[in-house]
Amino acid sequence: MPKERLSVVVTRRLPDVVEARLAELFDTELRTDDTPMSRDELIEAMTQADVLVPTITDQIDAAMLAHAGERVKLIANYGAGVDNIDVSTARQRGILVSNTPGVTTEDTADMAMALILGVTRRIPEGLAVMQAGRWEGWAPTAFLGGRVGGRRLGILGMGRIGQAVARRANAFGMQVHYHNRRRLRPQVEEELHATYWESLDQMVSRMDVISINCPHTPSTFHLMNARRLKLMKPSAVLVNTSRGEVVDENALTRMLRAGEIAGAGLDVYEHGTDINPRLRDLENVVLLPQMGSATVEGRIEMGEKVIINIKTFDDGHRPPDLVVPSML
Repeated sequence: MPKERLSVVVTRRLPDVVEARLAELFDTELRTDDTPMSRDELIEAMTQADVLVPTITDQIDAAMLAHAGERVKLIANYGAGVDNIDVSTARQRGILVSNTPGVTTEDTADMAMALILGVTRRIPEGLAVMQAGRWEGWAPTAFLGGRVGGRRLGILGMGRIGQAVARRANAFGMQVHYHNRRRLRPQVEEELHATYWESLDQMVSRMDVISINCPHTPSTFHLMNARRLKLMKPSAVLVNTSRGEVVDENALTRMLRAGEIAGAGLDVYEHGTDINPRLRDLENVVLLPQMGSATVEGRIEMGEKVIINIKTFDDGHRPPDLVVPSML
């Protein structure tokens, strides 16, 4: 007799090619629209499926997992970050969790560099003038930004994405500095022309640009808090393409409004879509709608990783991108 197909529920719309492949391989329930599932819908999905494919917008906590029943055995997250899932509780209940690491490294690093350029060269301000039809021609003192070459870039979190940002910064002639939980090997530091700072406070106080590239964990929540933000030079800018919770958004907003920090480029926010409205009014701030990994190639590759994780699990083996609590 043929093997019964694995039951899979997908919580959001995915690229067509990914959805088609999931439907070919498994008994897949796809989302007909692109709205997030409600809490009750997520719980129901876990009671009816062997595998749940959530995204980073789906918060799966201990209470939800307690109602999941015995059927769901794998949560194959569509995304590298898993702070939306209570991994420890899932493991305790015999539910494996996988993710999609490494796929969007280059895409996110591109966006970090774009934000650095956008803020320092005042690109959105120029766009706004052009779109409003208010440009009256070139002037020697109009839209003066700052040259990125020669500036000190402090990277907070020197994993895959942080190192990719460092490579791009080198090409722009920036001086690369970094703070990380663990220091890189000497040969990697040499390749990246990167200077290590054991003290985050000391690094922050000396940089022209701070790039946030660390994950959100209990230890990184508000790592850039009000006290640390005040260490930044008034001429410095902050860029965040990682997780909004790493930065105290209200403190950052107050300092930007007061001119205590020169500017910021943000692709992620502390409270998701509930962005501090005062940020929107600032000309020295570039706000993007979480576009860091938004490339066609990246989204398809994420889906391919999800499929590999599910298929490997279905074949009775350990998913290649299995997440365990010790990794967090």
